[in-house]
Amino acid sequence: MVRVSVVCCLKLLLLLALGGVTMHVPDEGVLAPLGPLRLDGHLSFHDLATAARDFGNRCSLLPAAVLHPGSVADVAAAVRRVFQLGERSPLTVAARGHGHSLLGQSQAAGGIVVRMESLGGSAMMRVVQSGGAGVPAYVDAPGGALWINVLHETLKHGLAPKSWTDYLHLTVGGTLSNAGVSGQAFRQGPQVSNVNQLEIVTGRGDVVTCSPEENSDLFYGALGGLGQFGIITRARIALEPAPKMVRWIRVLYSDFASFTEDQEALISAEETFDYIEGFVIINRTGILNNWRTSFKPQDPVQASHFQSDGKVLYCLEMTKNFDPDEADIMEQEVGVLLSRLRYIQSTLFHTDVTYLEFLDRVHSSELKLRAQGLWEVPHPWLNLLIPRSTIHRFAREVFGKILKDSNNGPILLYPVNRSKWDNRTSVVIPEEETFYLVGFLSSAPSASGHGSVEHAVSLNDKIVDFCDKAGVGMKQYLAPYTTQQQWKAHFGARWETFERRKHMYDPLAILAPGQRIFPKASLPMSS
Repeated sequence: MVRVSVVCCLKLLLLLALGGVTMHVPDEGVLAPLGPLRLDGHLSFHDLATAARDFGNRCSLLPAAVLHPGSVADVAAAVRRVFQLGERSPLTVAARGHGHSLLGQSQAAGGIVVRMESLGGSAMMRVVQSGGAGVPAYVDAPGGALWINVLHETLKHGLAPKSWTDYLHLTVGGTLSNAGVSGQAFRQGPQVSNVNQLEIVTGRGDVVTCSPEENSDLFYGALGGLGQFGIITRARIALEPAPKMVRWIRVLYSDFASFTEDQEALISAEETFDYIEGFVIINRTGILNNWRTSFKPQDPVQASHFQSDGKVLYCLEMTKNFDPDEADIMEQEVGVLLSRLRYIQSTLFHTDVTYLEFLDRVHSSELKLRAQGLWEVPHPWLNLLIPRSTIHRFAREVFGKILKDSNNGPILLYPVNRSKWDNRTSVVIPEEETFYLVGFLSSAPSASGHGSVEHAVSLNDKIVDFCDKAGVGMKQYLAPYTTQQQWKAHFGARWETFERRKHMYDPLAILAPGQRIFPKASLPMSS
């Protein structure tokens, strides 16, 4: 254990700066009250700019220091010291996973950013194949572990988590603080519905183990709680037997009603696919030719004659898990399921890949975009949850009038079942049993014009404005709200519970300031 004097660190940094090494020298007056901290890890000041960046690339707030924890005790010690400084200290603490937030949610202006990946090593994971007494298999994973590494570790035992996100290079604590949604959610629920236990460092610096049976208020509050009640340092995640292979299928529709009706039939059927997602494709050329690089057409001749130019099309993407010695059974099951769907027959494409390859599919796209310099650009994303009863009205306006193309990023659109979402968590979703996740995953590589942030944000604003005025009943996921009034409207009747939990577990509003929900030391009680 190292005894770190913040003042000594500051003096060293000042000497380095005077010696010609360019560094950010933090405000000594802000950090000095922390005094000496006994840490297994260390505080750093050379990587402040990195901690002030995220995937959204639209917000940059410099912290005063970055904590690289060597243990959960380090996280607790830092938060506890900030709490002890009281409400007059401007210091806040933000947990940063893989930095995939969109608008500074994992940043802390003038505060301390905790680099959670320092606690993400596979050596800290523990896979239990059977919990005994009928308890299903689980993995204890650190909050800073990437989901891809959780998958690698559990696959060694022939197991895997049940629910995923589309992109696996995110941390466990990060996605569980939001929801964690992908094409398995219709059956398994989001990731927050597949957790058995959490270890959390609260805003008082207490380390608390919680579950549905123990400290349940904190457990459910932290799941989807946007980091407001504590930093998730460990999660016990439910596992199931992992398949070896996946039949990965794509088809196209030209009719929105058929597209959504088929999706809804699939997610409500007992015998169905294992993963179901949809995409909206506006005015794109050569779609099927692009698919040929990874997928095989069922009918190559018909596929070669298909034209997509100038059309709004809808892609249904599905998978069926299987083991190689049961491929014949899988073929029959897939054939039966496809026979019930009303897609354009010439657009049936499929491929067989390993389970790992399918789950890590977005990373392959990431590598290609990085090579082209198109990954670290602004991402003005908009993620909406739309009730089934208004999805057609929404589609007519948005895909018929507001958007003219989808070239700046994918547009996701697929339904999930509310009954699979645990309503005790902090996640806010529409009231109807079936609702749609609609994600506008835009990139903005240009400084001006069609590919600019301003253009994408303008379209996002038009979509949100329509939803508000038309009474669509939309809820935002990964919401970019900047005022408490907006957050109150978002939570609605659940705001009182959310605020009560904040007073209980983070009374000085130290944690996750980048969510812009509670200004530090300003927590007015509900009237």
